[in-house]
Amino acid sequence: MFHKRFADNTNHASVASRLRRQRFALFTALLTGLPSPVRILDIGGTQDYWHSMAPEAALLGWLQVTLLNLQPQAVSMPNFTSLVGDARAMPHFTDRQFDIVFSNSTIEHLGSFAGQQAMAGEVRRVGRGYYIQTPNRYFPIEPHFLFPGFQFLPLRLRAWLVRHFRLGWFPRLADGRQALAEVAAIRLLNLAEFRALFPGALIYRERYLGLTKSFVACTPLVSTKPGAVG
Repeated sequence: MFHKRFADNTNHASVASRLRRQRFALFTALLTGLPSPVRILDIGGTQDYWHSMAPEAALLGWLQVTLLNLQPQAVSMPNFTSLVGDARAMPHFTDRQFDIVFSNSTIEHLGSFAGQQAMAGEVRRVGRGYYIQTPNRYFPIEPHFLFPGFQFLPLRLRAWLVRHFRLGWFPRLADGRQALAEVAAIRLLNLAEFRALFPGALIYRERYLGLTKSFVACTPLVSTKPGAVG
């Protein structure tokens, strides 16, 4: 099936898994020169993600990872902590509390540009550095519903499609209000908007078949990496 070959992160051979591993290699460059332990805030992440990307115990043991999600996440290692919170307002964290704020495909789930601005402001406040990834609005296949051009359709047409078809990772949603809420909650960003959220950041373009599939905004420690643009 297409979604298994292209977008399934549990399939080691899928396009999504390959690109995710490449992005994680970019992220590890940010760790260079940082003394142990490296304090990381992962917004929207899980411990399983870190195990899949960095199975080596030596690397994981070097990190202190705080997971922040709307729902608690299971953790089994002493250097992982799970907290419940909203990335748009993180008053329980002090300024520059973390060495790096990490987030993978989360900021597009905040539903509005105002919410994305709030998260970006908090990321810049609580982190000495950051690594924030999000899909490109103008990549032809919408990454959640795996439907060409889905993000450009009128909101109610998107909700109608979700009500009548199983799209991507979403089951058919018979309830019209639930379908509308699901599609409205995802707001993909373009490059200009992403730059505005993280002024002064290095923007890395992740490419697939010559097209930009996603963006990463990060601190300039990786400025020599290929694919980076100012």
